[in-house]
Parts: sequence; structure tokens; C-alpha cells
Amino acid sequence: MSWLGIIVVIVGLYLAIKVVGFVLKLAMWALVFAGIYWLAAPYLGLPMPF
Repeated sequence: MSWLGIIVVIVGLYLAIKVVGFVLKLAMWALVFAGIYWLAAPYLGLPMPF
């Protein structure tokens, strides 16, 4: 494998790690907002999520 191939693999792994981190952050925020809605829905008169 040439040096260019090694650099491409390293950059690809770096970008893959960044994408996975972004997806996990989105999932975390979705859980946070779902929890807030679940707790606040009865007080605000909104339909319950189940």
C-alpha cells in the first residue's frame, strides 16, 4: 500500500469516527427531548406518548 493509500484510510477512519459521534449526539438529544416531553406532557395537557 502506498503512502497515499495509508493517508486515505486514516482520513476515512477519522471521518467515520466523527460521523458516529454526531449520530450518538443526535440520539442523546432525542432521548433528552423525549424525556422532557414525557415529564411535561401531563402538566401541559398534551397527549401522552404511549
